[in-house]
Amino acid sequence: MLTIEKSGSAEQAINKSRFYACAGHCETEREVGLFLRQLAMQHQNAHHLAYAFRIKTADGIISRFSDAGEPSGTAGKPIIQMLEARDLIHVVVGVIRYYGGVNLGTGGLARAYGGTAKMALDAAKTIPFVEMCALSVSVHYNQVDALTRLVSQLKGKVLDKKFDQAVQVKVSLPVNEIATFTHKYTQST
Repeated sequence: MLTIEKSGSAEQAINKSRFYACAGHCETEREVGLFLRQLAMQHQNAHHLAYAFRIKTADGIISRFSDAGEPSGTAGKPIIQMLEARDLIHVVVGVIRYYGGVNLGTGGLARAYGGTAKMALDAAKTIPFVEMCALSVSVHYNQVDALTRLVSQLKGKVLDKKFDQAVQVKVSLPVNEIATFTHKYTQST
């Protein structure tokens, strides 16, 4: 599986209609909504905003799409097919259409939406998807720096620190590094 590290966008005109696509990274349905709202705000005069997204949750992969008022299966479905064909995860693609007065037909619409989505995905920078896991650990004040270094070495992130009698640290680590983290963490404490 792959994900997007850097967003990509593309634009093309087909029979007087203008299509603009933007592909970005998202990890939750809330982030998808924010991405699409921002895209809609930037293109307030557009006639359609079709989209598709795929995200991985604890319950599995969620994939959804919308034709945004276009005939059924002509806008969102070609976009989701691009995401599935490339095995992309944590990705959203929105395709804006400014209607130019010429009907494209169902085949023409599907090619236009899918093609513009493909162009945006081609422009984006993809990287291998690494599944992450959040952990909470408790350490003494003098161990915080060592813990932070260990998390960084394992390509993880420190998400939060709460200082009390001990320091409660919330970290995000690649799933395949949990055993290494646990082993090294228990050796140092």
